[in-house]
Amino acid sequence: MHTVAVLALDQVIPFDIAVPIDTFGWARLPDGREAYRIRVCSPPGEMSAGAFTVRAPYGLEALADADTIILPGVADPTVPLPPGVAEALRAAAANGTRIASICVGAFVFAATGLLDGLRATTHWAAARHLAARHPEITVDPNVLYVDNGQFLTSAGAAAGMDMCLHMIRKDYGSAVAAHAARMCVMPLEREGGQAQFIVHELPPAPAGATLEPLLEWLEDHCDQDLTLEEVAAKAGMSTRTLNRRFREQTGTTPLQWLHRARVRRAQHLLETTAHPVERIAHQAGFGSPTAFRERFRRVVGTSPQAYRRAFRSRGGAPAGAGTV
Repeated sequence: MHTVAVLALDQVIPFDIAVPIDTFGWARLPDGREAYRIRVCSPPGEMSAGAFTVRAPYGLEALADADTIILPGVADPTVPLPPGVAEALRAAAANGTRIASICVGAFVFAATGLLDGLRATTHWAAARHLAARHPEITVDPNVLYVDNGQFLTSAGAAAGMDMCLHMIRKDYGSAVAAHAARMCVMPLEREGGQAQFIVHELPPAPAGATLEPLLEWLEDHCDQDLTLEEVAAKAGMSTRTLNRRFREQTGTTPLQWLHRARVRRAQHLLETTAHPVERIAHQAGFGSPTAFRERFRRVVGTSPQAYRRAFRSRGGAPAGAGTV
């Protein structure tokens, strides 16, 4: 039987430790037998999990016998690893053990050096911090999980379930994984990546920047068909100077800034209204529904309709509103 060891460190995030236990726990072979043996292990002593404590039945020595090791996130991912943890993980990796992290468990993983030179992901809100702390890792904040073969990383919260289902499918096939997904009330594959969950803030200008009044005007008028010449005229400068000032003060171009402003407006309308996609495309300043869909998918990572299904508010669009 495939053994999964879930490593609980101090300040472990409760959801992160529960995800692999439940997801792998639901997996059943065609004859009804459990597909995985699950062991929770930790350094000696009790581990805090916020509202409760964890006393794991297995110690770090259990990592050596595991086929798969799961690294949940911890509340403060910058805390140094306890003695023996990095060594145990590196030894397991050297023996071919599959290792996967959930959410900010990627920081635990990265601290071992095993992710050096690889692509990885984590919760989008922590992606920049991980990239700055470990520049030797290529951090991709726009995906639900990254599979490097022996080493896997997942984004925040429910993305850990996506990754676990992916591993079940690799181990036992789609039928076993589909059953586990149904028991978890999860789709076997979700559309889009974690980009759809990111709050796409507009590139900021420094406080007191000369472009501040223009940026406010652009956000208020992003539904209009504005040309670069019109924006430059509004700013009272040449197009060349406008482009230079935008680069200096926002790090992007006027056109790219305007695209993001329009996508932000579209996200708000998709969340709070029942307007069809064609109308939202016009309200957000896109030239056509096709252009809107293409730009929205490029920035958000999913379609407008899929975004609406995921994020509509109770007072907003009903199920099935809009078209794609």
